[in-house]
Amino acid sequence: MTTELQPAVTLTPVLPDRRNAELLLLFFATTITTVALLIVEANHENGVRWDLAGYTAAFLVLAVAAHLAIRHWARYADPLLLPVVALLNGLGLVMIHRIDLGITADGAESHTGAGAQLLWTLVGVGAFTAVLVLLKDHRHLSSSGYVCGLAGLVLLVIPALLPASLSEQQGAKIWIRLPGFSIQPAEFSKILLLIFFASVLVAKRRLFTSAGKHVLGMNLPRPRDLAPLLAAWVIAVGVMVLEKDLGTSLLLYTSFLVVVYLATRRLSWTVLGLLLFAVGSIVAYFLFGHVRVRVQTWLDPFADPDGTGYQMVQSLFSFATGGIFGTGLGNGQPDYVPAASTDFIIAAFGEELGLVGLAGVLILYTIVIVRGMRTAIAVRDSFGKLLAAGLSATLGIQLFIVVGGVTKLIPLTGLTTPWLSYGGSSLLANYVLLAIVLRVSHAARRPLSTRQISPAGRGDTGTAVIERI
Repeated sequence: MTTELQPAVTLTPVLPDRRNAELLLLFFATTITTVALLIVEANHENGVRWDLAGYTAAFLVLAVAAHLAIRHWARYADPLLLPVVALLNGLGLVMIHRIDLGITADGAESHTGAGAQLLWTLVGVGAFTAVLVLLKDHRHLSSSGYVCGLAGLVLLVIPALLPASLSEQQGAKIWIRLPGFSIQPAEFSKILLLIFFASVLVAKRRLFTSAGKHVLGMNLPRPRDLAPLLAAWVIAVGVMVLEKDLGTSLLLYTSFLVVVYLATRRLSWTVLGLLLFAVGSIVAYFLFGHVRVRVQTWLDPFADPDGTGYQMVQSLFSFATGGIFGTGLGNGQPDYVPAASTDFIIAAFGEELGLVGLAGVLILYTIVIVRGMRTAIAVRDSFGKLLAAGLSATLGIQLFIVVGGVTKLIPLTGLTTPWLSYGGSSLLANYVLLAIVLRVSHAARRPLSTRQISPAGRGDTGTAVIERI
């Protein structure tokens, strides 16, 4: 009597999707936001108003709607990303509302920045949901890499071609202004160009890993392989010159260098890229007055404290007033800093929450960046790895540029803080960025299923093929 051997089946434990934990954390984020709003109102002696309850209810509804979208279309995505982003968004709403109260108390007309930001949060959550619904697999973006690259360049160039009345604000030509509507296209360009970078680096990896001469312990690329780096350099310098936008050029260029390094693990590309950017910056300093003013203001803002250095001086005073523990929500004067709700919202948090509170905000960003990098490590395909790592690194670079600018570590750039700062373009673009990272995270964390295959398709060991659901 013979016993027929059955093919072995590899069983994979079903991983929890952690959606209930995500929902609980969202309620926690809403609670913190509500308490912060109550503290602001109490310190301004406004009492508890019904519009405050409306803010809280609307914020909770939007957070739950985003959660339901993830639960339905990306159920295995990282459960920490949305709650942390929701908390950042909520804290931003609180600070914008607090600055509105300060401006109104100074005798100005009533400001409704928090209400507008809440409406943009609605639009952002809608775009977030649309990305999850339409983007079934992040790898589909790879086939559209060149289209995304072209679209990103077009969006980047449009403000430079428009007249100053339709594109310029505070010296930088970064807007597209139409009657009743305005947009900052560079916020979307960074996402489109990162998709393009990741797609090209995966398809042309041999080009970037080809070794040239060995100098100072580094394998330099061959001269004929430097075209992509030179193209990125020309774009970055062109943005800095034509649009007078140091922040966007620095963000795009450093993001490109990070993705190239992650794809090739060649330090030589990064070193050459930084040298090229340094040369371009030095040339721009001597040729263009607006670059020179930015650098001189950075070196000594107190040389003209009532003119070009006024914004930086007020920012430094805010940090000094806040000290270690801050003045408390609603007890400072963050509205004294120009553009406090946009470019300098970090200074507002530094004044009212102090070093300890600001460190907590930065830790929230660190969680998002680290979890994004963890997603890049876990996902199996090369494009997904570069895309998730590039988007996460972009957040880290943007945060460094913003915090470095308002603390006088580096020259001011005019970038906004993701999810915190007031601004529809920034909020909308960063919710799209979050949706793409969550889509990659879903692919990385999705459990494996097993199925038996026919003896004809079985290997010598009889192990069943494992495939993703």
